[in-house]
Amino acid sequence: MASIYSIFLLLSFSFFTASTDKIEKITIEQLQAKTIRLENDTLYIVNFWATWCGPCIAELPYFEQAAKTHANKKIKILLINLDFISEEAKVLAFVKKKNLQNAVYQLNAADPNKWINQIDADWDGAIPVTVFYKAGKKILFHEGDITQTELDEKIKLHSI
Repeated sequence: MASIYSIFLLLSFSFFTASTDKIEKITIEQLQAKTIRLENDTLYIVNFWATWCGPCIAELPYFEQAAKTHANKKIKILLINLDFISEEAKVLAFVKKKNLQNAVYQLNAADPNKWINQIDADWDGAIPVTVFYKAGKKILFHEGDITQTELDEKIKLHSI
């Protein structure tokens, strides 16, 4: 039994390190396909953040904790990094240092003026921003930082 457990740990570690050798790039259209266009009962929580944003960094552990707390629910958390695409190595190092377990993507959309309104017409471009999607629709747009309590309350309200 111990050897099976050891093999499982080894495979898990290999998958984890292989999956963190690069940050997957995502366009707005691909993001929408992973969230907005999915008409299912999963709650998609999309957080826009950057390594240079203090409030963003402060709230990342809340999303990690939320994933653990609500692991038995149909919830998927996507962390969308807004650093320049050319800074992939910096973002990857940050993700590894913080041991982020949620799905992390780097947004591949150069001009924010062309895509911000696709997320929310009222978004002024400030981050952090968190958006909830369910059944193919945006159900919540939260601009600014969020506390662990607020995040958990919003998850409980919308994951029913």
